[in-house]
Parts: sequence; C-alpha cells; structure tokens
Amino acid sequence: MASSISELSEQARRGPRPDLRRSPAQLLAFGFGSGLSPRAPGTAGTVAAVPLYLLLAQLGLPGYSIALVLLTGLGVLVCHRASRELGVHDHPGIVWDEFVGYWITLWAMPVHWTWMLVGFVLFRLFDIAKPWPISYLDRRVSGGAGIMLDDIVAGVFACACLHLLQGWLS
Repeated sequence: MASSISELSEQARRGPRPDLRRSPAQLLAFGFGSGLSPRAPGTAGTVAAVPLYLLLAQLGLPGYSIALVLLTGLGVLVCHRASRELGVHDHPGIVWDEFVGYWITLWAMPVHWTWMLVGFVLFRLFDIAKPWPISYLDRRVSGGAGIMLDDIVAGVFACACLHLLQGWLS
C-alpha cells in the first residue's frame, strides 16, 4: 500500500501523462519526449536542445536570430496548448522553454564545445536558482508566455555572462 501511495504522489507531482502521439503541441512542448525523463526533465530537455542548436547554428547569425524569434513564438503557443490539454499550468515535463532558453544563451557565440558546455552550466544555474526578476516572472506571468518567459530571461542572463567571459578572455 505504501508504494502505491508514493507512486500516486509522484504522479500528482509530475502531472498527468502526456500523449505525444496524439498531440503535436505536446510532442514539441515535451521536447520530442525528452521532458518525460523521470529525473531532472529540465536538464534532459536542455541536453536534447544541443543537436538542434548545432543545426540552427548553420544558419548564420541573421538566420539563427530569425529562427530563434520564430521558435520562441511557437513555444508560447505549444506550451499554452499542451498545458490546456493536460489541465496543468506548467507541467514539469514541458521543456520547450529549456530549448529556447539554451538557444538564447548561445546567441552570437562561436560554435565550440567549450562555449556550449559553459553556456549549458550557466543557463541551468540561472534556470534553477531563479534570481530576481526570473523568480518574479515565474510567479506572476501565466499561460504559454509565463512558461517561456522565465527561461527566456535565464537565457539572456546566461548569454550576457558568456559574452562578458568571451570579452574578458580575448
């Protein structure tokens, strides 16, 4: 009985199970399934963003910037839709915001594993620690924009740190 109670509390914490096969919004919002990781779905989502970053980086800075704006707008829509379909405001498995936040972190940076790794660590630190104004936005803004906004700001903070570090090293 105790194990079934702990399973129920874990399910309640994680939210309802999405159906990625039936909902394109959930498929994208859950990062093509990476958000279904039983441990640290946000970190798993950020890891899953790496191969797509390498593809996006091939577009050059103007193309990357345009794609980033479009993918951010898409993220607001799919996160809102997936949340409504599941009946949960910010399901822990929704990780499209992690994708976009990580891509923002690496905006205008050289495509190199060291910058990708440092950017990964910085983004995860800002996303987990949620310093002001990230924590404020996370509590106050709802819907798809609310899901995305705290990770967008965490990505901007991490991006600024990366650019400062790059300038300091050069």
